[in-house]
Amino acid sequence: MSSSFGGIPRSLERGGCHKITKKFPKDELYGVISQLRRASSSVPANIVEGFYRHSTKELINFLFNARGSTGEVIYFLLLSKDLGYIDQERYIKMREKCELLAMSINALINSLNKK
Repeated sequence: MSSSFGGIPRSLERGGCHKITKKFPKDELYGVISQLRRASSSVPANIVEGFYRHSTKELINFLFNARGSTGEVIYFLLLSKDLGYIDQERYIKMREKCELLAMSINALINSLNKK
């Protein structure tokens, strides 16, 4: 599989959120760890699913879902920082990555809406 679909990288899942949760307390396995991993893997999964659909309208709907999951990731990163699981520097770096990804998704949605 390509490392991107429509120019959107799978960077949240590849080495980002999944990797940092390995250092979280084990009692968070079914809490923050699960939620953060689920949300971060949902972003590229929705993008890929959208590209395999039959219409631009369906693709756009899945891109909106991906953008929503990006917001979830940002929230769970903030919660992880507040709980002391990640430091401020890591939080800012990952939040910025999420914000750039959300902007890329928005740009793709806008370009598809113009067609």
